[in-house]
Formats: sequence, structure tokens, C-alpha cells
Amino acid sequence: MADDEVTVEQIQKWADEAEAGYDAEELKRRGRGRPGRGAQPTQVIAVRFTAEEIAALDAYAAREHLSRSEAIRRAVAGYAA
Repeated sequence: MADDEVTVEQIQKWADEAEAGYDAEELKRRGRGRPGRGAQPTQVIAVRFTAEEIAALDAYAAREHLSRSEAIRRAVAGYAA
């Protein structure tokens, strides 16, 4: 069985959970999407990079133990300073 296949047991577990009911207030508290980065809302901006730019970005991020996004944020912060 592949890792992404759903078993009969898993389906039954989900069905039992649904039949027992959900706490609507708990579902509202969990929110949706990724957690925010601060007090202000953030915005996603699409940027296009060449393969060479991505390789350089990934190399820098790996050296600094950063995600791509954090590496880009640091570069922008350094440029804007």
C-alpha cells in the first residue's frame, strides 16, 4: 500500500469522529492557512527567478540554515537598509 492510500480503518475513524460531532468554537480558533508573521497582515508576491538565481538562493539559504522565503526577506531588508 502506498503512503497516500486511505485505509478502511482510517475512513471509519473519520466517520466516527464526524458522527460524534465537532466543537465549532474549537474549529474557529484553529484558523486557516499559515500562521501570521506579525501583527500586520502579510502579502504574497510572485517573483520569477532563473535556474541560476534559484541555485544561488538555495545555496545561500542552506549555508545560513534558512528557508527560501527567509533568505529573500533578509536580502530585501539588507537592500532597503
